[in-house]
This record gives sequence, structure tokens and C-alpha cells, in this order.
Amino acid sequence: MTLFLDGDLYATADDLHRALQRMLSLPDYYGRNGDALYDCLSERRDPVSVYIATKGNAEVSRALDIVCQVISDLGGEVKNV
Repeated sequence: MTLFLDGDLYATADDLHRALQRMLSLPDYYGRNGDALYDCLSERRDPVSVYIATKGNAEVSRALDIVCQVISDLGGEVKNV
């Protein structure tokens, strides 16, 4: 699966995680943080690729950094466009 993210579209880290939950069809129990993302994505067989347009404000940028690290750790691809 490939995601295209623009950090400027999210006001908070929670907004970003809510969007990820929808885009990735994560379960209702998804905790909306890096650890929960890792747990949910590690259950999948297909890696996720992420293309980042902008990082957004400081809070969203930090959350995106964590999301990117999780995806990289699980064998996915992360690119800035």
C-alpha cells in the first residue's frame, strides 16, 4: 500500500493518526500513537510506502517522523517529495 501525506493538512498528531486509521483500515482499538501503529502494521504482510509532501507544524512533524520510522522499521519505504 502506498500513502501520500501532506502534514499541512493536519492540525494535530491525533488528526494525523485518525487519517492513518482511515487510510490503512486500522482497527477501532488502534491507539493513535507510534507504538500502536507498529503493532497494527506488524500484523500485515504487505509493507507500506509513504511519500511525504510537507511535514506540517511542529507537533505533526514529530508525529510524522515517528510514523516514518515505524514504516521503515517494518520494511516499508519513506520518501520526501
